[in-house]
Amino acid sequence: MRIVIIYVMLGSFLLQPVASMIKKSLVSLLALSALVSVSAQAQDNKTLNLYSARHYSTDEALYADFTKTTGIKINRVDADDAGILNRLRAEGTSSPADVILLVDAARLWRGEIDGLFAPVKSKLLDDAIPAQFSAKATPEGTLWFGFSTRARVVAFNKASVKREDVDTYEELADAKNKGKLCTRSGSHPYNLSLFGAVSEHIGAAKTEAWLKGMVSNMARDPKGGDTDQIRAVASGECAIGVTNTYYLARLMRSDKAEDKAVMDKVGIVFPNQSSWGTHLNISGGAMAKNAKNREAAVKFLEYLASPSAQKYFADGNNEWPTAKGMKIDNPALKAMLVGNGGDNFKAETIPSSVIGMNQVKVQQMLDRVGYK
Repeated sequence: MRIVIIYVMLGSFLLQPVASMIKKSLVSLLALSALVSVSAQAQDNKTLNLYSARHYSTDEALYADFTKTTGIKINRVDADDAGILNRLRAEGTSSPADVILLVDAARLWRGEIDGLFAPVKSKLLDDAIPAQFSAKATPEGTLWFGFSTRARVVAFNKASVKREDVDTYEELADAKNKGKLCTRSGSHPYNLSLFGAVSEHIGAAKTEAWLKGMVSNMARDPKGGDTDQIRAVASGECAIGVTNTYYLARLMRSDKAEDKAVMDKVGIVFPNQSSWGTHLNISGGAMAKNAKNREAAVKFLEYLASPSAQKYFADGNNEWPTAKGMKIDNPALKAMLVGNGGDNFKAETIPSSVIGMNQVKVQQMLDRVGYK
């Protein structure tokens, strides 16, 4: 028994230095872990995770300029608007997204309504971006900002259509234009936004009658994209088309002989200049609800409102900048304005939330009148 006691006492005595060493090692390990965590956090602050529905090669220069200016690298995930919103819903709190870029006002509104964005407080953004191009500001901040727009205009064949016969959206459904109209799918977001805006201007009943008239005036079933409508107008497949301006500008700035030939035959009208103004499709951005790098996210959104970024939108991708005080240098955009008798055009000012809310009933109208 005495031997056992001595053994236990001796073991306890020998283990004390070991326990002390383990304790010190744990403290050192925790300190190292904290250091690694801080280092990782610092590294994360230099990386921005971007979910983007903008698929334009010209935007690469935009991202490169941001990284050069701030030192913040961009990891980008590309998808269409609906795909990005669905991914954010599926990822929930584990989403790595910091900033979301979408190319349709109704999609921005949907992300806002679904609670996928975080409010941003930024005097720079509030001062630079007009209220009509952003979500309604709240005490917590603003949920999204529009950084560029595309006017939804009418393209017409100059040899077979008079400008005054297509200078309003309403005339697209007039019997004088029977058999002349071509569009992309009525359910495409660009058209849904336009139709939602028209519904707000003239009411639901008149909008449904207008859509029915457009179906009656179709030269062929809706198909293709906006560029396809422009080419169809030039070729004589139809005589009137609806398109966003940046598609026209691409053809106007092209060096290809066939593109120049197309634009020689096509006229451009900014509709409803004597009433509510031309409809605008908005491209904008928001901070993701579960953004981890919020400081970097705000910096990126503020950068998109800067003169250099706004110039990229205008010159690089043929879009209309939204920031106050910006002047257009893009030769194609300037030519469109001159061709319509001025150095600017009247744009509608309907809140994007209204356009978004109207889209469900507009889709039901399209189904009823057979607008494919």
